[in-house]
Amino acid sequence: MALPQIITDWFGQRGWAPRRHQMEMLEQADAGRHALLVASTGAGKTLAGFLPTLADFTDGQSHDGLHTLYISPLKALAHDVQRNLLTPVTEMGLPITIETRSGDTPSDRKARQRARPPHILLTTPESLSLLLSYPESFEMFAGLKTVIVDEVHAFATGKRGDLLNLSLARLQAIAPKLRRVALSATVADADAYRAWLAPYGDIDTVALVEGEPGAEPDLSILITDDRVPWAGHSGNYAVPQVLEEIARNKTTLVFCNTRFLAEFIFQKLWELNEAHLPIGIHHGSLSVEARRKVEGAMARGELRALVATASLDLGVDWGNVDCVIQMGAPKGSSRLLQRIGRANHRLDCPSRAILVPGNRFEYLEAQAAFDAVTEGQRDGESFRPGGLDVLAQFIMGAACAGPFHEDALLDEVQSALPYSGIDRAAFQRVLGFVENGGYSLKAYDKFKRLVRLADGTWRLAHPKFAAQYRLNAGIIVDTPMLEVRFKNGRSLGKVEENFAAQLAPGDTFVFAGMGLEVERIKDMDLLVKASAKASQIPSYNGARMPLTTHLSQRVRGFLTDRASWPRFPDDVREWLEMQDWRSAMPEPDQLLVETFPHHGRHYMVCYPFEGWNAHQSLGMLLTRRMEDRGLQPMGFVANDYALAVWGLKPISDPGALLSADILTDEFTDWVQNSYLLKRAFREVAVISGLVERQHPGKKKSGRQVTFSTDLIYDVLRKYEPDHVLLEAAWADARARMTDVGRLGDLLDRAAGTMLHIDLERVSPLAVPVLVMIGRESVAQGSTDDALLTEAESLAATAMRGD
Repeated sequence: MALPQIITDWFGQRGWAPRRHQMEMLEQADAGRHALLVASTGAGKTLAGFLPTLADFTDGQSHDGLHTLYISPLKALAHDVQRNLLTPVTEMGLPITIETRSGDTPSDRKARQRARPPHILLTTPESLSLLLSYPESFEMFAGLKTVIVDEVHAFATGKRGDLLNLSLARLQAIAPKLRRVALSATVADADAYRAWLAPYGDIDTVALVEGEPGAEPDLSILITDDRVPWAGHSGNYAVPQVLEEIARNKTTLVFCNTRFLAEFIFQKLWELNEAHLPIGIHHGSLSVEARRKVEGAMARGELRALVATASLDLGVDWGNVDCVIQMGAPKGSSRLLQRIGRANHRLDCPSRAILVPGNRFEYLEAQAAFDAVTEGQRDGESFRPGGLDVLAQFIMGAACAGPFHEDALLDEVQSALPYSGIDRAAFQRVLGFVENGGYSLKAYDKFKRLVRLADGTWRLAHPKFAAQYRLNAGIIVDTPMLEVRFKNGRSLGKVEENFAAQLAPGDTFVFAGMGLEVERIKDMDLLVKASAKASQIPSYNGARMPLTTHLSQRVRGFLTDRASWPRFPDDVREWLEMQDWRSAMPEPDQLLVETFPHHGRHYMVCYPFEGWNAHQSLGMLLTRRMEDRGLQPMGFVANDYALAVWGLKPISDPGALLSADILTDEFTDWVQNSYLLKRAFREVAVISGLVERQHPGKKKSGRQVTFSTDLIYDVLRKYEPDHVLLEAAWADARARMTDVGRLGDLLDRAAGTMLHIDLERVSPLAVPVLVMIGRESVAQGSTDDALLTEAESLAATAMRGD
């Protein structure tokens, strides 16, 4: 298909020529095929996606109604695309109207968009789902030609992807000739995404369009004075060099893995910023106004640096960013590639990025990510069956739009890949829940939401349920903070509910410098008492990004690839050599377990390399098993690479502790007696619409929502333990909150490959994890100096040559 002359001229005026993949996207559109475009950052993916739409408007004919729907994972990205798309449309003089729609869009504009939509609408999965709940949606989307899903890798494998895929199925039912397009720079398994994008998972209907390779990134690892710290995660030791880098460049993006760390690094930079360079901060906890202000300042080139989290991983196009700095380990090659691409956002210019490892294990991880990026290797993604709570939300939204027939809706649902395996019986269970809440709740009028007519058609029982649905729909459930309190009411501060969810009465942990024992969790309070017992959970750690399996395997490979050690800094190489001499290096499929005495206690350190989430869960289970077996455990500590447990008695048989039945016996007991399952249930109850977050004119507090869901949870556990939402909550608790899949792989491996080394003293490999014992998270209280001092003392013991 030839490019229309007006577009060819526009390219020429800018000194550009259309790229091959852009022309191929035009050809696939002309053939009416769905398409997945995988191309490097800066390759003009967004323009390639919109090119067929622009071409349609150059024919001089009038186009009424909505032509193209663009879906992005972030509101900021939608606004950025609108700003960048308006430029070619205006310069070509094309008669195209472009608008955004999100939770921030004024209600009068939303109503007008439903009646008189623009030609191109830019939105998010949640806003699209809400649009589809209106009766006007059938007319609004009837003439839709194209839907473009940007940064598809960012949400396809999660619950937002489930909701979006169901919405695509509904759009396809309304507009059968609709063409689906997805864009990404970091897809490892293109065929898996083609299947996700295709109706009924028919991969042959989706063309794969691959872009030309971009310029090789200019990537380096920052090491100050040739020393890599033993411990810590913040990279605080390198802040002076980071500030020097900011001063050298016009604009620098400094990425941090958590909001806590972003605030911490931002403050450390300002403490040293004697030149008063304009430095900003951007993360998801900031207000909309604060984020927009910073985004605007970056777009205008007014900031020299911006400290950010994953809130800016995706797509936002600031072409004047000279350098990206990653503080701490990147956790995945795909994420790192995405972040690197924010620098010199042009295909032909090398993106410059610097990695700042926090400790020696993180150096290995940084090197693994460096190698993966250099080789163009990305992390694999794991797709899973769709969430039943998301399906319930979709069914309710369909009912709000108008009556539906069960057979037709089931076919729609099965055409979405995450739900392709759902059978009629499972579908009817979810439909029954939406109808009346299920057996235990159907006596209550508030749950009687659907009515079935004689001909098999379903409709809303009352219009009020549509208003309730639209106030409460959505997949993202805010993670509240729990107040840590003594029984007398004194507050010690707040912890994320993710952390509190793992605790059971009797567990001990360190917070605010104090040893605390959990008494119970009541509503939004974590009730504790002071404890002289050694803390089982040595510190409160904020949310962590999981280490990808791909990077984990690369790091494990370094340990036995002795030929690669000479390229590491001297202190890292000496650390590995001393470990090899004193103990052992685990082979790639081997689980190394070391036991040794230290300061009157007996330690067991294992090296699974399965990520902090999995290790934290395993530590919880191991201390329970050790208690049952009289080993008098005193606590555990975990990082992404290793897990250490310790107690008053030596552990002579690690294999008995690490047997796979721990995932059935101790795991089930832990989940049922901790807050974990209740917390998971609250999320699925909110997503499925069982409990409302908001009523007209007011919003429930987190305490009110928790009270409501806890009450219903207790009723269902007692009277309907096979309720569909309890099933969904168990699935969440197992897969998402404890990373139990990786735990299972680890324990299966341990059965046949465990290498147990009994030592006289701490090993070099154990130092980075042991030094974290009893310390608050660096991001919580700047204990870097104390960590480094203790690490050097411990390391001196481990590295002695005698």
